[in-house]
Amino acid sequence: AKIVPEIMEKAAKLGVEIILPVDFVISSKFGEDGEIKETTKEAGIPAGFMGLDCGPKSIEMNAKAVMESKTIIWNGPMGVFEMARFEAGTKTLMDAVVKATEAGVITVIGGGDTATACK
Repeated sequence: AKIVPEIMEKAAKLGVEIILPVDFVISSKFGEDGEIKETTKEAGIPAGFMGLDCGPKSIEMNAKAVMESKTIIWNGPMGVFEMARFEAGTKTLMDAVVKATEAGVITVIGGGDTATACK
């Protein structure tokens, strides 16, 4: 986490946009039986909760970025896609990547979890 500001600064100098989530789906348990709600970057994730997927605004931002891309390198799911309540970020991103690829965008999918999510 200490190098994040350095990475963001370098990206800005090079004109590279790094898209980070602005909202989250959170739960009081690692599972679908906890208290599940949404929060924003500004509000933060309260004590006793964990972020398990990106929220609707982040999903929209990611899909827009994919559709504007010429090359996509996707390594890692957006959330805990194995649980239905936390799969939206990954599944929506996958749909956008498929659509972009069908339109001629070069796509590379890496990582075991990402490949599993795309099955």
